[in-house]
Amino acid sequence: MAEKETFKLVANNKKAYHDFFIEDKYETGVELHGTEVKSLRMGKCSIKESFIRIESGEVFIYGMHVSPYEKGNIFNKDPLRVKKLLMHKQEIRKLTGQVAEKGYTLVPLQVYFKNGRAKVEIGLAKGKKLYDKRADIAKKDQNREAEKEFKIRNLG
Repeated sequence: MAEKETFKLVANNKKAYHDFFIEDKYETGVELHGTEVKSLRMGKCSIKESFIRIESGEVFIYGMHVSPYEKGNIFNKDPLRVKKLLMHKQEIRKLTGQVAEKGYTLVPLQVYFKNGRAKVEIGLAKGKKLYDKRADIAKKDQNREAEKEFKIRNLG
Protein backbone atom coordinates (compact mmCIF):
# COMPACT_ATOMS: atom_id res chain seq x y z
CA MET A 1 0.00 0.00 0.00
CA ALA A 2 1.55 3.31 -1.09
CA GLU A 3 1.58 6.15 1.43
CA LYS A 4 -0.21 9.30 0.36
CA GLU A 5 2.09 12.32 0.03
CA THR A 6 0.95 15.46 1.83
CA PHE A 7 1.79 18.76 0.18
CA LYS A 8 1.17 22.21 1.69
CA LEU A 9 2.33 25.28 -0.24
CA VAL A 10 3.75 28.05 1.96
CA ALA A 11 5.21 30.57 -0.51
CA ASN A 12 5.30 30.86 -4.29
CA ASN A 13 7.62 33.02 -6.42
CA LYS A 14 5.54 34.00 -9.46
CA LYS A 15 8.03 36.74 -10.33
CA ALA A 16 10.70 34.11 -11.07
CA TYR A 17 8.65 32.73 -13.97
CA HIS A 18 8.23 36.27 -15.31
CA ASP A 19 11.92 37.21 -15.07
CA PHE A 20 13.59 33.91 -15.99
CA PHE A 21 13.39 30.90 -18.30
CA ILE A 22 13.33 27.95 -15.87
CA GLU A 23 15.48 25.17 -17.37
CA ASP A 24 15.47 22.63 -14.54
CA LYS A 25 13.92 22.22 -11.07
CA TYR A 26 15.38 20.71 -7.90
CA GLU A 27 13.78 19.90 -4.55
CA THR A 28 15.95 20.76 -1.55
CA GLY A 29 15.56 20.57 2.17
CA VAL A 30 16.14 23.70 4.21
CA GLU A 31 18.00 23.97 7.52
CA LEU A 32 15.71 25.77 9.98
CA HIS A 33 16.12 26.63 13.68
CA GLY A 34 13.53 26.33 16.43
CA THR A 35 10.52 28.53 15.94
CA GLU A 36 11.13 29.10 12.20
CA VAL A 37 9.33 25.84 11.44
CA LYS A 38 6.24 26.94 13.40
CA SER A 39 6.26 30.28 11.61
CA LEU A 40 6.53 28.50 8.23
CA ARG A 41 3.60 26.23 9.11
CA MET A 42 1.53 29.38 9.69
CA GLY A 43 2.47 30.54 6.17
CA LYS A 44 4.67 33.45 7.29
CA CYS A 45 7.31 33.30 4.59
CA SER A 46 8.35 35.37 1.58
CA ILE A 47 10.83 34.48 -1.19
CA LYS A 48 10.13 37.40 -3.55
CA GLU A 49 13.52 39.08 -3.08
CA SER A 50 15.56 35.96 -2.33
CA PHE A 51 18.39 34.40 -4.31
CA ILE A 52 20.63 31.34 -4.07
CA ARG A 53 24.43 31.06 -4.03
CA ILE A 54 26.80 28.11 -3.98
CA GLU A 55 29.75 28.73 -1.65
CA SER A 56 32.50 26.18 -0.92
CA GLY A 57 30.40 23.20 -1.95
CA GLU A 58 27.29 24.23 0.01
CA VAL A 59 24.08 25.90 -1.18
CA PHE A 60 22.67 28.92 0.69
CA ILE A 61 19.49 30.96 0.27
CA TYR A 62 19.73 34.69 0.93
CA GLY A 63 16.79 37.02 1.60
CA MET A 64 14.22 34.33 2.42
CA HIS A 65 12.07 36.15 4.98
CA VAL A 66 10.60 33.91 7.69
CA SER A 67 8.62 36.14 10.08
CA PRO A 68 9.39 35.69 13.78
CA TYR A 69 6.98 33.38 15.62
CA GLU A 70 4.69 35.47 17.88
CA LYS A 71 4.76 33.07 20.82
CA GLY A 72 8.48 32.43 20.54
CA ASN A 73 10.25 35.19 22.59
CA ILE A 74 14.05 34.62 22.93
CA PHE A 75 14.24 31.61 20.64
CA ASN A 76 13.34 33.63 17.52
CA LYS A 77 16.10 34.01 14.94
CA ASP A 78 16.78 36.91 12.57
CA PRO A 79 14.00 36.75 9.91
CA LEU A 80 16.42 37.40 7.01
CA ARG A 81 19.31 35.18 8.14
CA VAL A 82 21.10 33.08 5.52
CA LYS A 83 19.70 29.54 5.45
CA LYS A 84 21.52 26.45 4.23
CA LEU A 85 19.80 24.29 1.61
CA LEU A 86 20.26 20.55 1.87
CA MET A 87 21.27 18.77 -1.34
CA HIS A 88 23.38 15.78 -2.35
CA LYS A 89 27.04 16.49 -3.18
CA GLN A 90 26.72 15.28 -6.79
CA GLU A 91 23.69 17.56 -7.36
CA ILE A 92 25.66 20.52 -5.96
CA ARG A 93 28.64 19.71 -8.21
CA LYS A 94 26.36 19.47 -11.25
CA LEU A 95 24.70 22.82 -10.40
CA THR A 96 28.08 24.48 -9.80
CA GLY A 97 29.16 23.49 -13.31
CA GLN A 98 25.94 24.79 -14.85
CA VAL A 99 25.98 28.08 -12.91
CA ALA A 100 29.58 28.64 -14.07
CA GLU A 101 28.18 28.67 -17.65
CA LYS A 102 27.14 32.01 -19.11
CA GLY A 103 23.83 33.42 -17.93
CA TYR A 104 22.66 30.68 -15.55
CA THR A 105 21.51 31.41 -12.01
CA LEU A 106 19.62 29.67 -9.21
CA VAL A 107 16.24 31.06 -8.09
CA PRO A 108 13.84 29.84 -5.41
CA LEU A 109 10.47 28.92 -6.95
CA GLN A 110 8.40 27.80 -3.97
CA VAL A 111 8.50 26.81 -0.30
CA TYR A 112 6.27 23.97 0.84
CA PHE A 113 5.85 21.14 3.31
CA LYS A 114 6.08 17.61 1.94
CA ASN A 115 5.31 14.81 4.40
CA GLY A 116 5.93 17.20 7.30
CA ARG A 117 9.33 18.41 6.10
CA ALA A 118 10.04 21.93 4.85
CA LYS A 119 11.25 21.95 1.23
CA VAL A 120 12.40 24.65 -1.17
CA GLU A 121 12.02 24.11 -4.91
CA ILE A 122 14.85 25.84 -6.74
CA GLY A 123 15.15 26.41 -10.45
CA LEU A 124 18.16 26.57 -12.72
CA ALA A 125 17.27 29.67 -14.70
CA LYS A 126 18.44 31.89 -17.52
CA GLY A 127 17.51 35.58 -17.42
CA LYS A 128 14.88 36.92 -19.82
CA LYS A 129 15.44 40.02 -21.89
CA LEU A 130 12.80 42.75 -21.99
CA TYR A 131 11.53 41.64 -25.41
CA ASP A 132 11.07 38.06 -24.08
CA LYS A 133 8.90 39.38 -21.25
CA ARG A 134 6.83 41.43 -23.73
CA ALA A 135 6.37 38.37 -25.95
CA ASP A 136 5.15 36.33 -22.94
CA ILE A 137 2.64 39.03 -21.98
CA ALA A 138 1.38 39.24 -25.59
CA LYS A 139 0.96 35.44 -25.72
CA LYS A 140 -0.97 35.49 -22.42
CA ASP A 141 -3.28 38.23 -23.72
CA GLN A 142 -3.83 36.31 -26.95
CA ASN A 143 -4.77 33.14 -25.05
CA ARG A 144 -7.14 35.10 -22.80
CA GLU A 145 -8.88 36.65 -25.84
CA ALA A 146 -9.17 33.25 -27.57
CA GLU A 147 -10.71 31.73 -24.43
CA LYS A 148 -13.19 34.60 -24.16
CA GLU A 149 -14.24 34.14 -27.82
CA PHE A 150 -14.53 30.38 -27.34
CA LYS A 151 -16.82 30.90 -24.32
CA ILE A 152 -19.02 33.38 -26.17
CA ARG A 153 -19.29 31.05 -29.19
CA ASN A 154 -20.23 28.04 -27.07
CA LEU A 155 -22.79 29.87 -24.97
CA GLY A 156 -24.56 31.52 -27.93
